[in-house]
Amino acid sequence: MNLLLKNYLVFLSLLAFGGVMCGRLNITDDQFVLALIKQLGVDLNLSPVQPKRFVRAASPVQVIVQQQAQRYMKQALWWLLLEPSNNGFKPSRYTSFNTRYDKLNVPRTAGYQPFRQSRCIIVAKGFGETEFIQQGSRKVPQHYYDMTAVNGAIAFGGLYKEYVCKETGEVTIGCSIITLPAHEKLKRIHTKASPLMLPQDTITLDAWLDPNYQDVQAFTHLLKPAIRQDLSAVKIDKPSTFKAVADPIFIEADAY
Repeated sequence: MNLLLKNYLVFLSLLAFGGVMCGRLNITDDQFVLALIKQLGVDLNLSPVQPKRFVRAASPVQVIVQQQAQRYMKQALWWLLLEPSNNGFKPSRYTSFNTRYDKLNVPRTAGYQPFRQSRCIIVAKGFGETEFIQQGSRKVPQHYYDMTAVNGAIAFGGLYKEYVCKETGEVTIGCSIITLPAHEKLKRIHTKASPLMLPQDTITLDAWLDPNYQDVQAFTHLLKPAIRQDLSAVKIDKPSTFKAVADPIFIEADAY
């Protein structure tokens, strides 16, 4: 099965799953995205941004990690749990592009160890949400919205795991974005959950990326719904064409 078909089948499974959040990202290389990546200490000459307007779950995405006291932007699969395939690793059958906040401190769950040892940041211009409604025995999309940072970029708090191919030694990274309860300002758009958007102060970002920083109780205040940047929310026809079907809605960042 080729990668395109595999991603399409995964996407269909996500629609059937219903209630998931942040199933697509908008990656640009505008001045705000580049500035945030540089703030995180990544050398863009070594790891240039790969812009993509519609990044869906289970697709490649760039993540920022810290290893041996150095910051790198690496390519990962947006799916934390991977399993062996004929040519490396592929997304497992267990949905894991998002990791729920209330599972982070539950031992033996997928996010427990990564939350302590391998946190990452995904820098994006925006994200998309799909709201589902029940029709008989099926959940069908009610509407699609795209959220874009206004004069800024978003630092999504994520987790990652490395998988090493026994035959070749090649490393494949799987990642997820942490999800929180629904934010009051976003409930008209998505009622189930909201993504972890990190504050962009140096102390928080450094602690999040440091694999030696394991006092995860210090992150408790981050695991509450928060909008860190002003957002423009636009209702669209569908994710693949992202054509606006209504005027943008301005969503003001929370005050801290």
